[in-house]
Amino acid sequence: MQKRWNILPADEQKTQALFESLKINRTICKILVQRGIDTFSKARHFFRPQLSELHDPWLMKDMEKAVSRIDNAIFQQEKILVFGDYDVDGTTSVASVYQFLKNKYRDVDYYIPHRYREGYGVSKAGIDFAKENNFTLIISLDCGIKSIELVHYAKTLGIDFIICDHHLPDDTIPDAVAILNPKQKDCPYPFKELCGCGVGFKLMQALSEKWNLPDESYLQFLDLVATAIAADIVEMTGENRILAFYGLKRVNEKPCAGITALLKLAKVDKALQITNLVYVIAPRINAAGRMDDAKKAVQLFIEKDTEKALEFAEMLHSDNTDRKEADSSITEEALEMIKNDKQSPHQKTTVVYQEHWHKGVVGIVASRLIDTYYRPTVVLTKSGDFIGGSARSIAGFNLYEAIHACREHLIGYGGHFAAAGLTLRPENLQLFRNAFEQAVSRQITPQLLIPEIIIDAEVSFTELTMGFFNILNQMEPYGPENMRPVFIAKKVYDTGFSKVVKDLHVRFVLKQGHTTFSGIGFNMADKFPILQLNQPMDIAFTVDLNEWNGEKNIQMKMIDIRLHAA
Repeated sequence: MQKRWNILPADEQKTQALFESLKINRTICKILVQRGIDTFSKARHFFRPQLSELHDPWLMKDMEKAVSRIDNAIFQQEKILVFGDYDVDGTTSVASVYQFLKNKYRDVDYYIPHRYREGYGVSKAGIDFAKENNFTLIISLDCGIKSIELVHYAKTLGIDFIICDHHLPDDTIPDAVAILNPKQKDCPYPFKELCGCGVGFKLMQALSEKWNLPDESYLQFLDLVATAIAADIVEMTGENRILAFYGLKRVNEKPCAGITALLKLAKVDKALQITNLVYVIAPRINAAGRMDDAKKAVQLFIEKDTEKALEFAEMLHSDNTDRKEADSSITEEALEMIKNDKQSPHQKTTVVYQEHWHKGVVGIVASRLIDTYYRPTVVLTKSGDFIGGSARSIAGFNLYEAIHACREHLIGYGGHFAAAGLTLRPENLQLFRNAFEQAVSRQITPQLLIPEIIIDAEVSFTELTMGFFNILNQMEPYGPENMRPVFIAKKVYDTGFSKVVKDLHVRFVLKQGHTTFSGIGFNMADKFPILQLNQPMDIAFTVDLNEWNGEKNIQMKMIDIRLHAA
């Protein structure tokens, strides 16, 4: 698939000034300036994050009300229910806040809605459970900001709500005792990009101050907070960076029994980076909700006994194996359908449906299809008497608007710029398919349909030293707004040692001037003919460390390669 290469510019004056004050590689200074780190002071805060730089939790709107209501509930001996969503952010939020409160007070329980029986967010079944079991305070985490009717319903039953959420509020908000959400228009909290677990962390921080508890009472949950930050793909800047940095440190030095068990089953035995949380821990937690019941993810996180934690981890591991099998077979089937569809080459969208597909993986399958057919994609399956599914977008295209334009053919829909969910009647499938194609065709530009590779800077092979790599390493943890830097090296030549591995990957040795570097391109066997042309090439890549037989060498991870444009 042809890709657009976009090499980012950087302010030369600011780059030079930073280079003179930091005395580190100029290319790295350029990348820092692109990311808004353009002074010595900002660089110091970036490279040396401190827990002391976390914001005062009392700055968050309604924090006083939330703490006061929880304090009062404990004093009055009320029952408190900690309620959270079924994904990583929700389950880590619930596990941390539940344990924090349980360490102080006995009458606390938790509730995770079932993905298919109750759906996303606060559920009527959850509120009815609270009423039947005499709970009078619900603390919702990673959900609740849009649950106006349900919070009102709870109030009629004598149940109060404290909402801890990070999703964008509507103009009207629920009538809760307190709403902790830095995205509220009138919330003065300085950092707006916390995940749900991050908001729960701020509540624990405030409660620990109120109750004069040691900092460890809430810092002990940083491993869970870092997992939520990684999985929820929130900005890796400001407070998130500090929380992820120290959370990762805790994962590597003193993780909870649940994370230890997951790492053991995944056979991870070296220091973890944020990508390990994204690709090793998060899928296993999400799989619980996708394939079965996410409650066991919370049970895993709160378990202190290592043997029992391993049992829960095995359940999640098994769910994840089932998820991978379902995801793989459905993707294969969907690709075959697209290939056999004569209209497909002329379309700007993909809409596929089979009634037997597992609804827990349709969102993942939509993302997989975009890897092959780069266009807005909807994957649907049977859901009771209706058809339901997930939609995924491509970079820069507002998917939600396109689905909103098809609303007359839908029973319900929801989502945001990049992803959405929808439900429709079976007889409206073709009508929706046509309307979606028309809506996308009206709005999308030909350029958007070509995947873009964002390249941070040009680098020469002579710069790729161990010192260079060590500074890059200190830019971790990576994530949105602080992605792993992508480099371009121009006019490189194949040395003749390149080869295809397992019909999938390319191993290569390239030279630029007198310097050679080896590397790998995963699932890039189709690029091998370019290497064989024996002509000057440009390569887009990231830098990695290859450890083999006790030796450490810098290696390139190819993202794309093309003939050098003179």
